[in-house]
Amino acid sequence: MRIDIVTLLPQLLESPFADSILKRAISKGLVEVHLHDLRQYGQGKHRKLDDYQFGGGAGLVMMAEPIFECIENLQKERQYDEIIYMTPDGDLFDQPTANHLSLQKNLLILCGHYKGIDQRVRDVLITKEISIGNYVLSGGELGAAVVSDAIIRLIPGVLNDESSALTDSFQDDLLAPPVYTRPANFRGHQVPPVLTSGNFKAIDDWRYEQALQRTQARRPSLLKNSDD
Repeated sequence: MRIDIVTLLPQLLESPFADSILKRAISKGLVEVHLHDLRQYGQGKHRKLDDYQFGGGAGLVMMAEPIFECIENLQKERQYDEIIYMTPDGDLFDQPTANHLSLQKNLLILCGHYKGIDQRVRDVLITKEISIGNYVLSGGELGAAVVSDAIIRLIPGVLNDESSALTDSFQDDLLAPPVYTRPANFRGHQVPPVLTSGNFKAIDDWRYEQALQRTQARRPSLLKNSDD
């Protein structure tokens, strides 16, 4: 997989891909992440990228021409399965979306700033708009890092135990159950006996019930059927 990220602040995105799981995925050649500085496509001596809104109003808008030029140049090199715009009014990012995107070959993510981007970019170039939550950030970079992380960890070979991703919260519309490790008794707090029983069917049943209870208590909207 290849992910191209178009941003005003490429340095802000260097750190998330320089450590831990994402770094290993890149080092193994399982994914390529390329950062593109939109400032290189800015207009005039000062590489201008924004301007005032038509009709007046507070805040600047990212201009259409530099974004078109950047993305169209990238499209000359490869075809993108999705061109994603990170925006607060996009579709709320979730696990099924991450699953879908992890199966693609080439993704491009555009990070917005200011009051957003010229609508004509969204109308002509963007194929998918994503929000990571109902709040506003200073730019789309942190959202792009979140989306990239969620996608990359699903690629086969990235995690040491591939089954780990399949048992994460949200994969089956349930939150993950409680987890424990050694010691079995810590300051009088005992691990549930079923987990040390060796009875794997009982353990699976316990985990399902715990996941169901946790989901009902914390995210009841995830439960599709009231009979669950």
